Amino acid sequence: MLERPRGGERTLLVHLDMATQETDESALAEFQDLARSSGARILATVTGRRERPDPRYFVGSGKVQEIQALVVEHQAALVIFGHDLSPSQERNLEQALQCRVLDRTGLILDIFAQRARSHEGKLQVELAQLRHLSTRLVRGWTHLERQKGGIGLRGPGETQLETDRRLLNERIKQIRRRLQRVDRQRNQGRSTRSKSATRTVSLVGYTNAGKSTLFNHLTTAEVYVADQLFATLDPTLRRLTLPHADAVVLADTVGFISHLPHELVAAFRSTLQETVEADLLLHVIDASDPVRDRHITQVEQVLTRIGADSVACIRVFNKIDCSGDDPRLERDVHTGEPQAVWLSARTGQGVNLLLQAVEETIAEDMVHVHLRLPSVASRLRSRLFDLQAVVDERMDEQGDWLIEVYTSRRNFERLRQNETFPAEWLM
Repeated sequence: MLERPRGGERTLLVHLDMATQETDESALAEFQDLARSSGARILATVTGRRERPDPRYFVGSGKVQEIQALVVEHQAALVIFGHDLSPSQERNLEQALQCRVLDRTGLILDIFAQRARSHEGKLQVELAQLRHLSTRLVRGWTHLERQKGGIGLRGPGETQLETDRRLLNERIKQIRRRLQRVDRQRNQGRSTRSKSATRTVSLVGYTNAGKSTLFNHLTTAEVYVADQLFATLDPTLRRLTLPHADAVVLADTVGFISHLPHELVAAFRSTLQETVEADLLLHVIDASDPVRDRHITQVEQVLTRIGADSVACIRVFNKIDCSGDDPRLERDVHTGEPQAVWLSARTGQGVNLLLQAVEETIAEDMVHVHLRLPSVASRLRSRLFDLQAVVDERMDEQGDWLIEVYTSRRNFERLRQNETFPAEWLM
């Protein structure tokens, strides 16, 4: 079992283009940025192209010899592959290269481990690491896999490999129980915001697109900002005051990346729930990125995976100070609804257009109705007060409640689905 890499380690990078995949020149640059973000000291980068991965080493035997020569020449302590390796491939490469080997998923997990600051974030990262490590225990203790035979030589009944797996599973169960408690606390917070009809706006986007810079500009918060991948990991929520509408809660979430490891999506599901439960998503995009369209597609794929693809979304093209674009608000040609905003979070250009777009979208998603409720509708009346959706109430001569309601469309539709709500109660 190998420890995760320490910052500043002498590192070689290996990145191959596969014939089965579309060649992406930005993939290598992103992989190098990932390695730098982990603190690795990059000595050389080995590139190449293959029809398909080699089942034993992922790369061919000739490429293994090339990497081995570079390991000796540069005295490298670590070789990082920009691809996912199977446990057997990782073990075979370590034996052949005589140094530690890390794959793409292990690298991202290491970066997340460095960035996590909150108790929840650390638990989520540890859970993802342990789930990834559990697949790396294959034949990790070959010298202890068989119990000895003969009188006085029989083992205790459990091999070292089985012991490791048992301890690993027990730790995973313990972390899951702790995360369930944290998740219940988050759900209570969401329930409170729902009852008070407080709207939630969530920032999403590809890593290093400028979400935290925009978050700080909008809320005057002091979230850590740096020109590196996954600069911030833990979600942050702040109150955002709008010029002509009620305040909303703005959430800054973890950035996405291509081929986001399944372990991380599963481990961070409770955190990503802030995105799923949001009333509006602001998809922050680096306008100066030459492959921004590909990154937009990859973010939308992750949103679909977590069930947030049905949430209303405005695209925010950031960094126009680098791309040379002008600040502007783009609308749907048919409905006139805001679709995209071009701005610079660093200089503040166009931020007022974003606030205008958020206001309009939030206002369009609100319901303002008058109800006439008979005395038998006391349960529905109570639910309206629980949601703090009642603007005014009075009683008429027949003893019916005349209630003015202002709440989110989502809350109103839930009421209509879960409560007895005849159409004649609407005035």
